[in-house]
Amino acid sequence: MSDLFDSQPNATPMGPRPLADRLRPQTLADVIGQEQVLGPEAPLGIMLASGSLSSLIFWGPPGVGKTTIARLLADETDLHFVQISAIFTGVPDLRKVFEAAKIRRQNGKGTLLFVDEIHRFNKAQQDGFLPYMEDGTILLVGATTENPSFELNAAVLSRSQVLILQRLDLGDLERLIQRAEKELGKALPLDGSARDALMEMADGDGRALLNLIEQIAAWKVDGKVNRDALVKRLMKRAAKYDKSGEEHYNLISALHKSVRGSDPDAALYWFARMLEGGEDPRFLARRLVRMAVEDIGLADPQAQSVCLRSWETYERLGSPEGELALSQAVIYLALAPKSNANYVAYKAARAAAKQHGSEPPPTHILNAPTTLMKEQGFGAGYAYDHDAEDGFSGQNYFPETMKRPIFYGPVDRGFERDLKKRVEFFAGLRAKRAAK
Repeated sequence: MSDLFDSQPNATPMGPRPLADRLRPQTLADVIGQEQVLGPEAPLGIMLASGSLSSLIFWGPPGVGKTTIARLLADETDLHFVQISAIFTGVPDLRKVFEAAKIRRQNGKGTLLFVDEIHRFNKAQQDGFLPYMEDGTILLVGATTENPSFELNAAVLSRSQVLILQRLDLGDLERLIQRAEKELGKALPLDGSARDALMEMADGDGRALLNLIEQIAAWKVDGKVNRDALVKRLMKRAAKYDKSGEEHYNLISALHKSVRGSDPDAALYWFARMLEGGEDPRFLARRLVRMAVEDIGLADPQAQSVCLRSWETYERLGSPEGELALSQAVIYLALAPKSNANYVAYKAARAAAKQHGSEPPPTHILNAPTTLMKEQGFGAGYAYDHDAEDGFSGQNYFPETMKRPIFYGPVDRGFERDLKKRVEFFAGLRAKRAAK
């Protein structure tokens, strides 16, 4: 079997080993971070204690230990570890993996198949795992940086447990630095501010941190390097942001919720994060308009106009000046009175329309352009509102068989405070007309 598939942990490495490889944990207890998955009362801790390991999907950002944990799980459960990448593996390769696992099973040895970037397999390829998962030929451990709910087949998900691995926090990164310094036999030549900057550059990615440490350890410097010197010597690692991936949706969600929560500072921060990550300002402009109609609505009817004008200003000015107009809209939306009454009313009306979709309008509001229609009573009894007292007839405009619902419930904020008074005024008049 090709080395692409079978791990060879006992093979003697040729040449110097990278720091990340030298520091690879030898037991699950050595893994830094991920206590929410590995702790005694956490999912993997309980599975190992009970001696029953199920197929797993590890979902998390790069450099948090997905591959390492999978390898150590194989050691803990005495399974043969096989690693493949969905990027480089085709159908013929998968067949070879499954055939080898079958032979191994016949000889009394199970197989833990670790599939990196599993979301890159198409539906047919993912379906190919199912029979081998079901008959016990393989125990599947998949790794993905994308949301499994969107990227993996329901059949694969139903046979696996999804475990979320988190980016390493500052405490985890500091422990990793200390472990690296012990392995290197010396402290890094960094002052406190530079050490903090190093952890910021790693952005929760342990592998990236170790690669940076390896560069720093090779420097020949007198004394300690400060933050500015560190930034100069290292190319700062860009913040993690994939315009088409999970981070894209996480950050736009953070921006939207910050606006909804009336926090202009947080909203500006997430807006800036997306711009720094290379997001198309036009996408942000569209989302701002959506926020105006979904979360502000008629509490401030001007909010929608502010967003459209800021979008138009961006189109006229372009980057980078045009983004200032969009940031102005972000602040306006965050501080505007909030109401989702229109959004709620719209969804309720759509649901009612679906339920009563075949009911005709009441005959008194139907036009009667022909004699036959007049004879059928179309338009009979219609009250012209302009001729009624208060310009309001109070007639029923819903289907005659449908009980009158209430969809729109304005909030007592902003301009909707006035609309609420109007709704209540007309409801009172309608009740008065009905009582006559």
